[in-house]
Amino acid sequence: MTASGRSRFPRPALSRLGALTLTLLILGSCAAAPQQQAAGESQFDEGQVRRMFSAGYQDISSVYIREIPVEDLAMHALRGLSDIDPSIAVTQDGKTFVMTVGGLRAGQYDMPEGDSSGPWARATAEAVADTRKLSKPLADTPIESVYETMFDAMLTQLDTYSRYAGRDEARENRASRDGFGGIGVRIRVVEEGVRVMDVMEGTPAEAAGLKNDDLIVSIDGESAVGLDQRDVVRRLRGPLDSKVEMTVRREGVGQPIKLDITRAHIVPQTVSYHPEGREAYFKVTGFNQNTTRSLRDKILEAQHEMGGNLAGYILDLRGNPGGLLDQSVTVADLFIGHGRIVSTHGRHPDSHQYFDAQDDVITGGRPVVALVNGNSASASEIVAAALQDSGQAVIVGSNSFGKGTVQTVLRMPNEGELTLTWARFHAPSGYALQHRGVLPDICTSTDVGGADEVVDRLVAGQLPIARAVRQADIQPDDETALAALRARCPTRETESEIDVKVARRLIEDPGLYARARGDAPTNTADRGHAVAAAVVK
Repeated sequence: MTASGRSRFPRPALSRLGALTLTLLILGSCAAAPQQQAAGESQFDEGQVRRMFSAGYQDISSVYIREIPVEDLAMHALRGLSDIDPSIAVTQDGKTFVMTVGGLRAGQYDMPEGDSSGPWARATAEAVADTRKLSKPLADTPIESVYETMFDAMLTQLDTYSRYAGRDEARENRASRDGFGGIGVRIRVVEEGVRVMDVMEGTPAEAAGLKNDDLIVSIDGESAVGLDQRDVVRRLRGPLDSKVEMTVRREGVGQPIKLDITRAHIVPQTVSYHPEGREAYFKVTGFNQNTTRSLRDKILEAQHEMGGNLAGYILDLRGNPGGLLDQSVTVADLFIGHGRIVSTHGRHPDSHQYFDAQDDVITGGRPVVALVNGNSASASEIVAAALQDSGQAVIVGSNSFGKGTVQTVLRMPNEGELTLTWARFHAPSGYALQHRGVLPDICTSTDVGGADEVVDRLVAGQLPIARAVRQADIQPDDETALAALRARCPTRETESEIDVKVARRLIEDPGLYARARGDAPTNTADRGHAVAAAVVK
């Protein structure tokens, strides 16, 4: 949804492709959270196992960017059981496969004909059920852990951004991207209790008077000392409008403070703002369902607060790992009046999507500089590439990460989630960002000295990096050419002060800004766009 409320992201017509949402992986590197065994989980349900693998096989066959035979998925999943019990083995013999435990046959199964998920799921579930009878380690392993082991083994055939999240981890992921009933704090467990690291603006915690650096010593009448992070989060979260009672100690206050806080819907903040001289500086740390709304509000706040003193905008995307595709599009739309923002292309017909600007610009024609670095990935790269190709901003910093694929998150029968890469995204000028990233107009990662030296290079004609270079037609698998392109502005992961200083110089000098922006932008012609909410991580 845009800030004005009109829907731009209808659901695609895929059998299990529901609302496509964000998984909070930072470049796909998060480890799976430990699984908690629920009451009754020890009772093995072969039908539930069949449903799980039927969903998994079907999703990968339908959605994943590359076609993979279901037979390969099933065999990898079953071989993964050896991670639980090394004595488990799988052998294939013509049209059958055999499960053994310590050399003893657990069962022999016909290889299903064709590539249908249903028969393969049935064979998988039967094989797991029979193998449990001979393998005590497998029989003793909670089924959630079995799912995790088998799906992890199966997904080794896919790319690094495709992954399985078990029930508990998926619950945390959904809370992070969609919001949850909470109080709005970031905390850290310490020896004396729970330290409040940050009280989020406009949340119940702020309204109740909780402050940064407060020490929570009890929650709902029970001591907070000795709790781990997961326990604390579980106690602080709860149903909307429910209450949590806590006792806190505050430096300089002799007596403990008792607070009653009513939980509300919390979506993590991703946007912050402060004036930087005559420039409005916005830090965007991710893209969740509130990012566009928050950025719009902050821009309007800056315009009201700074008035005629406002010279331009600095959009800091450094360290931003990505998030929701629809939010990256609507964020770009705040700065771009018309034309293409991004397109996505994959194996499935519905993966060919075109996202165009809807003239939601609110910047008032003031100059914009966006900052990127080596940790700017995915959704942040979509925004940077769109701003650059449209000519609506100058990009400053280093080459970005180069995470150019789109993931969809699919709910599993056990309430877990399967995250699958289903498309690659392309900048408005046509190049694919995968393994390439966004090359900035003004590079600050080479040996440039300070901001003055960067400006001197710009005046001398050594910058900006030419549009023809940035948009060069290079195949995604041409590693040599991609490496040479990225070497023009080597990736830097730190957030250098030079970037902000250069941004301010550009905004305050219209001639420098025009020079940095280069010649006239090229944007693709408007085309009809079928769009879908999806994930870019």
